Amino acid sequence: MFQGIINTVSAVAIPVLVLAIVLHGWKKKVKVYEVFTEGAKEGFEVAVRIIPFLVAILVAIGAFRSSGALDLLTSLLAPVTSWFGMPGEVIPMALMRPLSGSGALGVASELINTYGVDSIPARIAAVMEGSTETTFYILAVYFGSVGVKKTRHALPAALIADLAGIISAVVVTRVVFG
Repeated sequence: MFQGIINTVSAVAIPVLVLAIVLHGWKKKVKVYEVFTEGAKEGFEVAVRIIPFLVAILVAIGAFRSSGALDLLTSLLAPVTSWFGMPGEVIPMALMRPLSGSGALGVASELINTYGVDSIPARIAAVMEGSTETTFYILAVYFGSVGVKKTRHALPAALIADLAGIISAVVVTRVVFG
């Protein structure tokens, strides 16, 4: 019964939300279609402005992986991470996640295919995927799109949050799944 309720809510949530927005705009006498198309135009302009930042971060990620730096860093960190239960196989995920969501998803998929969906490395990677952020990508895209040059405390704070998410993913997965 509960699953049926969840399925129903899932099926109608987006259409109801869109209808509510349109009706609210109509009630406020807003020209909803014109405002929507203006927003889409502004979104396209932002997308064009951030292309250089996207290209830069993607080139940097590609160079990091293909140069062997990821493998070297993984081998150096494995002894350190093993003391709190993080298998060496998951280190590339922890290193890739702050850089690239698609790169991290590729690493997670590789872990799942190699070790199985119910393995500790795959489960840690899955929890890590949900508890960390693509920090450098976000900073490059969002700060770049609005012209912020000095990130001040944003990068250290975000990396500390990522570290907390990585450690929490390992600890919670180990506690829940053994």
